[in-house]
Amino acid sequence: MTLLNLLATELIVWTADEPTPKPTMPGFQGDENMVTPGVIGFFLTFVVMVAAVLLIIDMVRRVRRVNYRGEIREKLEAELAAEAAGSAAATEGGPTVSETEEVKPRPEG
Repeated sequence: MTLLNLLATELIVWTADEPTPKPTMPGFQGDENMVTPGVIGFFLTFVVMVAAVLLIIDMVRRVRRVNYRGEIREKLEAELAAEAAGSAAATEGGPTVSETEEVKPRPEG
């Protein structure tokens, strides 16, 4: 494939009649050090920076919320699995909740 590319490039260069044209526009005539975006450029850059920071803060809040919900879901599933195992053991005549253990009501919701 490389040989084919090389041959195609050589063919294009060999058949070209004219060299690359020079630009017709004149160059910049002013002081190149004085060209700045000015106050408008600073303001727009500042607005973009503030928007990016606010988006990052919002994203962190949302990711943290999803992580907390996942942790709570895992805890609830573990409690339900332990409760189901306790119910199964109680119906089979296994050990039950002793009188010294506190039975905590499960929150609704």
